[in-house]
Amino acid sequence: MEFQWFMIDTEHAHVNPETMAAMVSSLGDNGPAPLVRVGNIDQYLIKQALDSAAEGILVPLVSTAAQAKAVVSFAKYPPLGVRGIAAAASTRYGLNLPEYLRTANSDTLVGVQIETKEAMANLDSIAAVEGLDLLFVGPQDLTLNLGLGHDRSNPKVKEAMQEVVKACEKHGKLPGTLVINPEEKRSAVELGFRFISLASDIRFLIQGAKYYLDS
Repeated sequence: MEFQWFMIDTEHAHVNPETMAAMVSSLGDNGPAPLVRVGNIDQYLIKQALDSAAEGILVPLVSTAAQAKAVVSFAKYPPLGVRGIAAAASTRYGLNLPEYLRTANSDTLVGVQIETKEAMANLDSIAAVEGLDLLFVGPQDLTLNLGLGHDRSNPKVKEAMQEVVKACEKHGKLPGTLVINPEEKRSAVELGFRFISLASDIRFLIQGAKYYLDS
């Protein structure tokens, strides 16, 4: 089994546009698909990520259908959206511009994070947004927003996650989430999640260090 994609985090990690572009480039054409989590519902941030040749974007804290529609618009070229054309890395600096423009709207993964009470209340209308591919549960933020502190194993969190999966199934979207250990991975698979982020590079480093300290 291999990693199918890597998510480059520019929301919480201190990654500037130049570093992000270098990380996308380092994955190459035959490696895992480079995806970028941007820091906000922002046209500039989404444009920067996609122009760097990222194959998709994930946007945090999307709580309404209007916000989800804005994300789609920023990620799509006209007539589906308002993304501007650039001779950037995504088009091989203009050398592959016609081919890229023909396929970008259909090939670009557009995801939003479901992690607030408001998002849960608007879940069906968010999932119904045309052009949106992925609803991704941010489990820790959702746990906090549900008033459960750090208790991400609380049954109420699982119930909310099940609601997201059902909304995705109803509207033909991809359900995604983040797991931090094998037990959470098994639970996510059982719930029906099909786009699963396996922890993070920092967690892998910490676990590796602890393994040697405890050996």
